[in-house]
Amino acid sequence: MTRPRTPQTNGRVECFNGRIANILKTHHFMNGEDLEQTLRRYCLLYNEHLPQAALHSKTPLDAMNMWYASHPQIFLYPRDRIIRDATNRMA
Repeated sequence: MTRPRTPQTNGRVECFNGRIANILKTHHFMNGEDLEQTLRRYCLLYNEHLPQAALHSKTPLDAMNMWYASHPQIFLYPRDRIIRDATNRMA
């Protein structure tokens, strides 16, 4: 997560966007559905399976789960429901 009004964290977003740009440059897609499926698979791989140095070798999902666990008082819904709902949207 990036903090509001902190341009120095934009590099993280730009790095991810660069990875997506590489996928778009190096793959041939048969149609829009093929493109959508490829991007969904990459986002799933990135968020759930690729440890990130900026997150101390944790995946983004692991880091998010740890953050939620350390801030339970600020959420209206149970943490498990939020993560499950986000995962279902990706499917």
